[in-house]
Amino acid sequence: MEDCIFCKIIEGEIPSHKVYEDENVIAFLDTNPTSKGHTLVVPKEHVENIHEASGMDYIWDPIVKVSNAVKDAFNPEGININQNNGEVAGQEVMHMHFHVTPRYTGDEIEIEYNREELENGDEVAEKISEKID
Repeated sequence: MEDCIFCKIIEGEIPSHKVYEDENVIAFLDTNPTSKGHTLVVPKEHVENIHEASGMDYIWDPIVKVSNAVKDAFNPEGININQNNGEVAGQEVMHMHFHVTPRYTGDEIEIEYNREELENGDEVAEKISEKID
């Protein structure tokens, strides 16, 4: 994609702090990190989001490798792995990517969810199950 910043990083048009690369995936430091070691794992094939990522199971091992490397390099108390789909979900670059975000005691990253009691669980589960190929 012409205007995709991640595609430009993959092509070497924009410099990055690359930590991992194979034939399908690249991982580099987030230029606006939320914590020390915050790394993005990105498929080289341009897909906008998870809904277009069928068959991209090759991304899992690099996520694990990068997560382990971040853990070994910085010894965080925890690591968040997240992937956002769509602007309303917090996706800022419309090229699917996974955040590997180390968490340290006292950091100021806050993840909050407004949780509710599950209602009509059987009905909700059935609707989802019917849509699985």
